Amino acid sequence: MSILWRHWSFDPIIVVLAATAIWHEVGLRRLLERTADPSRRHRRRVRSLVFYGGLALTAVAIVSPLDYWSSSYFYVHMIDHVVAAFFVPMLIVGGAPWTPLLFGLPVGARRKVGRFFFLSRRAAVWRGIGRVIRDPWVAVIGFSGIMVLWHIPVMFDLAENNNLVHVWLMHGSFLVFGTLFWLQIIPSSPTRPARGGIWQIGAIIFVNLVMTILAMSMSILTTTSWYSVYAHVPGVSLAPFPDQQIGAAILWVCGDFWALPTLSVVIRRTVEREGSFSNLVDRVMSRRSANWITRGVTTEG
Repeated sequence: MSILWRHWSFDPIIVVLAATAIWHEVGLRRLLERTADPSRRHRRRVRSLVFYGGLALTAVAIVSPLDYWSSSYFYVHMIDHVVAAFFVPMLIVGGAPWTPLLFGLPVGARRKVGRFFFLSRRAAVWRGIGRVIRDPWVAVIGFSGIMVLWHIPVMFDLAENNNLVHVWLMHGSFLVFGTLFWLQIIPSSPTRPARGGIWQIGAIIFVNLVMTILAMSMSILTTTSWYSVYAHVPGVSLAPFPDQQIGAAILWVCGDFWALPTLSVVIRRTVEREGSFSNLVDRVMSRRSANWITRGVTTEG
């Protein structure tokens, strides 16, 4: 049991997380004061707890023994990555912190921020960047790409040898792109996913397929350890390659922990909107048929 309370560390990001929680709580209290409907107040409080859970899980991924042992064991590092890239962003998006964080600003500052980003010509570039990063394809491809990027040996070793790169770049990119990905799947007031359920189903399958191929590449498609940082770690009896295979299996299996439940929820939600499962299948098949007809016409033309 000592592994649960030993080797906790401190990182400056804890200050950032604590400040974010306080900022959110200030904005939430201002919103609750303006909300008369008890059920709406309750929903906002429940969402805030989900968001705080995401912040707490972020802290666990960075300062707990999980992070400490990830320097010695690759498979522990994979648990850390699954938590940071999938479950933390899922909780943050589900917690819908955007409006409370905005109301955490004083009224004057809030109005200035709104006028600047939505009306000012000087913010046109930022609005353009916002439209790009909110694009569903950018979110899905970017999230998959960032996961692959940080598991390229040279990038992984760089992050493991430099704590700033590890925490702020690696984990930071997991958080940013993971949040963008989950915004395409989970309604997060005041935003909603830009694409419908059929697209979301495809996005979930695509991301899980990328994670599966990555896991297979690190286990059954290679015979050597990829990462020099795990070679000859003092006190570690587990050989680097079996360690890597276990880590790949965790990435593979844990993919089902997020993908299958999410897929079932999205399918059920989509079926409800379509009226029945047969209607959903008919819509998918008719769309494919229309695409084939369009391609045939284009080819013949």
